[in-house]
Amino acid sequence: MTYCVGMRLDAGLVFLSDSRTNAGVDHVGTFRKMSVFENPGDRTMVLMTAGNLSISQSIRQLVSDHVDAKGNSIWTAPNMYEAARILGEAVRTIHHRDAKSLSEFGIDFNVSLIFGGQIKGERCRLFQIYSAGNFIESHNENTYFQIGEAKYGKPILDRVVTPATPLDEAAKCALISMDSTLRSNISVGLPLDLLVYENNTLAITRFVTIDEKNQYFQMIRNTWGQQLKSVFESIDDPVWNASPEVQGNVLSATNMHSKPVRVAVPPELLDATITPSPLQALAQQSGSNKQA
Repeated sequence: MTYCVGMRLDAGLVFLSDSRTNAGVDHVGTFRKMSVFENPGDRTMVLMTAGNLSISQSIRQLVSDHVDAKGNSIWTAPNMYEAARILGEAVRTIHHRDAKSLSEFGIDFNVSLIFGGQIKGERCRLFQIYSAGNFIESHNENTYFQIGEAKYGKPILDRVVTPATPLDEAAKCALISMDSTLRSNISVGLPLDLLVYENNTLAITRFVTIDEKNQYFQMIRNTWGQQLKSVFESIDDPVWNASPEVQGNVLSATNMHSKPVRVAVPPELLDATITPSPLQALAQQSGSNKQA
């Protein structure tokens, strides 16, 4: 499995990917999932992939060489939309070639892509491309895309990232998102590839491969856990069955009428499950003595 996240911000783009392709007790694979298409001064584009590794590698190879009917390739496309369309065509070409034979072996055609960058003359753009070759584009209402094991790292992105988020702050948020995923899912693993692209540079200037020895990522892993625990402990515990006049941190109050949905005890078990009160026990004992 994998986890990749891409962000489109006012200041540029942030891309982060892990390198785990499968995980087991004795079978762990590592393949880099981020690829860069760069012609400095003209275009810089980044592709991240999740899903079947053989499919994603075939797509990357094909799109590197592909020329469409109009004579455009990813290297000559006039804008990022056309570059994304060419990538979608490559996905459909590989599907047409391989999907049926994969299906005969019980393997689904499973791939998802994040593709973003900038071509000279237009703004930065970010796309998510699906197995059918269709795609959507990021806008201000949705500034990021995730593929792979997305659920563990999503909450921090939703709370922090906006179009106005500075690039370094967004990179920090992406790393925290990745750390949350690494901690909760063994199918995501180090090393990581992090690329931060600043608007209009049209070249890669900030890129790093992060392993377990990386100083900054070690700090993130330690500090984030400690800060989460500190914030958690600073939140007051709930107040149960509070009087109506109590206002602070009330979870339930005596004037509330909340009741659980109760499942009825079977009649044949009802008498056996009721413990008699002391008075009932004394009466039962008195009756037994009289009978004796």
